[in-house]
Amino acid sequence: MILRPSQREQVLPLPVALISTVSEGGVRNVAPWSNLTPILRPLDEIVLASWIKRDTLDNIRATGEFVVSIPTASMVDEVMICARNYPPDVDEFEEAGLAPRPSVKVRPPGVKGCLAWMECVLKEEIARKNFSLVIGEVIHLEADDRYFNDSGEMDFERAQPLSVMLGREGMWFTRPIRSGRFVHYVEMTAGRTPVHPDQNTPHSER
Repeated sequence: MILRPSQREQVLPLPVALISTVSEGGVRNVAPWSNLTPILRPLDEIVLASWIKRDTLDNIRATGEFVVSIPTASMVDEVMICARNYPPDVDEFEEAGLAPRPSVKVRPPGVKGCLAWMECVLKEEIARKNFSLVIGEVIHLEADDRYFNDSGEMDFERAQPLSVMLGREGMWFTRPIRSGRFVHYVEMTAGRTPVHPDQNTPHSER
C-alpha cells in the first residue's frame, strides 16, 4: 500500500499530553498535544510543533512558561473537551472539570490526576510561515509515586498513559502494553553479547 507522505501520522503511534499555560491576563489554558518529543537523551529539552494560531503558542511567547502533564487513559473525555476550539478568554480547566496542580518553578499549573508533570521554560522558537517549533527546557519534573519505581521508570501497564493513532475520519485512543521482551541498552552496542532472557529485569513493583 502506497500512502501519501501527509498520512505519516496514520502509521506513527503518538503520545497524548496536556499542555497548560497562562495568558498575560491570567487566563488558564489547557490543550491536548501529540506533536511533542524529547530532544536527545540526556538533554533536558523537549520540542513541540504548533500551528501559528494557537492560544498555547501565544501564551508561551508572552510568558515563556508552560507545563506538560501526562494524562491517563481514563482521562479521554477531559482531553477531548480541552481539544475544542474555545475563545482565548475561556478557562479549559473549568470547561473540562480539571483540577489545577500548583507548579514549583513556573506560573502555569499542571493538571491534577495526571501521571507526571514537566515544568518548562521557553528556550527557542523556530518560526515558519504556518507553524512553529517550540523548544522548552524542563526545569522541574515530578511524577506520581504510585506508578514509578525508585529509578523514575514508569510501570506503564499500571499507569496506562494515553496515546493515539490517527485515521482518515478520526482517531483511536490507545495505551502501551509490554511486548514480552526487556532489553538492556548495552545490547545496542555492536559486538556485545545479548542478555539472556533469564536476566531480564522487569519493572519493580512498589
